[in-house]
This record gives sequence, structure tokens and C-alpha cells, in this order.
Amino acid sequence: MPGSRQLPSWLVGTGIIAVAMGVMNVATYGFTIIAARYLGPREYGALAALMGLLLVVNVVSLGLQATAARRVSASPNDQVHRIESDILAATYRSAAALGLLCLAASPVVTLVLRLDSWVPAALIAVTAVPLTIMGGQAGLLQGERRWLPLAAIYVAVGLGRVVMGLALLVLLGGATGAMVGVAVGAFAPVVLGFFLLRHPARRDRTAAPQPGSSRRVVRELFHNSLALLAFFALSNADVVIARITLDEHDAGLYAGGLILAKAVLFLPQFVVVVAFPSMSSEASSRAMTLRALGLVLAIGAVATAGAWLLQELAVQFIGGREYEELASDLWAFAAVGTIWAMTQLLVYNVVAQQDRWLVGVVWVGLAVLVALTLGAGSLHGLLVTVVAVEAVLLVVLVLLTLRRQQQPAAT
Repeated sequence: MPGSRQLPSWLVGTGIIAVAMGVMNVATYGFTIIAARYLGPREYGALAALMGLLLVVNVVSLGLQATAARRVSASPNDQVHRIESDILAATYRSAAALGLLCLAASPVVTLVLRLDSWVPAALIAVTAVPLTIMGGQAGLLQGERRWLPLAAIYVAVGLGRVVMGLALLVLLGGATGAMVGVAVGAFAPVVLGFFLLRHPARRDRTAAPQPGSSRRVVRELFHNSLALLAFFALSNADVVIARITLDEHDAGLYAGGLILAKAVLFLPQFVVVVAFPSMSSEASSRAMTLRALGLVLAIGAVATAGAWLLQELAVQFIGGREYEELASDLWAFAAVGTIWAMTQLLVYNVVAQQDRWLVGVVWVGLAVLVALTLGAGSLHGLLVTVVAVEAVLLVVLVLLTLRRQQQPAAT
């Protein structure tokens, strides 16, 4: 229809990606919630710690996606085919290297998380390979603003995890069965992405990467992944610390509360996906950052208010009767998720602008968080410390980001 052509591209993209990521998040959290109910606090605590580490490992995938999207969206049309070839070459090398590194680290993970077997830790390595490849594929589509194919990949991520994760959880049982399912399901979006990138419309633009060009991609990938690693370490340190410092019951309860926090974190993630290409442009970065921050804050505020007013429903959301002790604290977990979502947006703004010095602020915040939470002797004390430290860090990041963007916006 002619009228539909007048809609801003960011609005059209927001709608498509919002629906796809909604499906992905519902499927992913469906797996999480059912696993929490099926396993109970003690066993689920181990699975949550493993999934937290997997999120940290996944920063390479997200770094690849951000690198690809930034380079493609900021490049002249006649250079896009070359850049895409460079990205894919770097993607496959990074996936292989990360898988081997995670496999070598599996004995340490087994020891630190007090796992009964090394197999669940080794499965992190298996999962890391397809997740990393998917990141490069998704970044190419995001940079080209091909929202429908990108949406299909996001849907495949969620469906692969919930279908295979739950099937193998039931068949094999325990954290090991769940991790096998997560690993198998991670290959679904990679297969789909392969066919989307091999579409006939793209074949004429295929080119071999130039010698040495993929190394430039890897250097940018390193810096982008370091920025995202800072955020994901920040947003997953508490579940690992809970596993180390609290007893198994309280650690499991805390992990259950983080189901809600992570739901609120990922609920507005479509905003980051659609805003990122525009944040890569100095001309529109400040306006897009403010618009996106406001939207993320609004979504998080509604979720936090809902957790406060509808405590029983929130308890059912995270796993049911075994988590009733958390009812009065669940609004605080939702607030943590809101803080994480806004912090994540600012970290992606750092990546988009290649403003790398701000990453150090996040690492300092992580160091303060770890130092203070290691002394927390209770679930409530840990939660209060996390909220306080991360809220202060968010305020600092907002002020510094807006200050850095003020001069370009005024010219």
C-alpha cells in the first residue's frame, strides 16, 4: 500500500524485530521456566550458572554481529561485498578458536561450579561454535537492514532451544541433558543463516576476502567483544557469586529471581538491534541513543511495577511454589533487569561509535561489584548490593555518554 511506504524504516524494522525477538524470548524463557520447575532450586542452580557462563562466552558472537553490522551499515555500497567476505572468514576462524578455548577451560569450570561431571562444562564449548557463526551471519543481515531474514534467525534461536532443550532435558535428565539440548538447538539458526546468505540475490556479490583484510575485522572484533564481555560479565557475575558464597538452596532461589531479571533485560532487546545501525552514524547517534534509552526505561518500569503489584503471578513466572520466598523481592530483580537493559544499550553505543575508553568504566564497575558482593552473606544482602552498585554505574555511564555526544550533536 502506498501509505505503508511512508513509514520510517526504523519503525518498520522495530515492529518486525520486536515480534521475532518476542517469539525468541518467549521460547527461551519457556525453556528456562520449565527447566526451573523440572529440576528444582538445587539442580537448577547449576544449570543457571552454566547458562550464565554461556552468555559470557556468547560475547564473541555478539561482537561479530556488532562488527559486521557497523562495517556494513557504514560502508559504500560498492565495498559491501568485500566486507561481507571478510566478516565470514573471520567468523569461521573465531568460532573454531573459541570452541577450543572453552574446551580447554572445561576442567576449571567443573571445579569452580562444583559440578558432578565435566560433560556439562564441555558442552559450553560445543555450543559456542554455532553461536559464534550465527553472530557473523546475523550481523550481515542487520547491517543491510534486512529485517525479515534477521527475524527468521532470531525465531530459529528460540525454537531450537526450547524444542531440543526440553526434549533432551526429559530424555537425559539433569543439567547435562539440558545442556545437550541447548547445544543441539544452537545449530538450527546457523543452518537457516547459511541458506539466507546463499540466496541467489547475493551470489553475484560474493568475493574472496583480500589478504590481511580479515585481520582488521578480527582486531575490531577483539575490541567490540571486550566491550560486550564487560557488560555480560557484569550482568552474570552475581549468579556465579551466589553459587560460590550462598548455600545451594539460596543460590537456587537467587538464580530463580534472575529469570525475571533476564526476562526484563531481553524484553526490549529489539530496541538495541534496530537502533544500532543508526547509532553508528555521528549525525543521528545522540538522538537515537536518547530515544532508545527512553523506550527501554519505559518498558522496564512497566515490568518492575507489574512484579511489585502482581507478586503471585511473578512467582509463577519464575518457577512456582518452590520460589515463594522471593515474592516480595521480585520487583527488585525486575529493576536489576531494567538497569542491565539500559546499560547494554549504552555499551552498544560505545561499540557503534568505537569510543573504547568508556569500556574501562564498565570494568571498574564490575570490579567494585565483585569486591562488595563476595562479602554478602545472604540472598537479600547480595540483591541489595547488586542493585546499588549497578544503578550508580548506569548513572555514570549515561552522564559520560551524553557528554561525549554533546559536541558532535551541536555541530
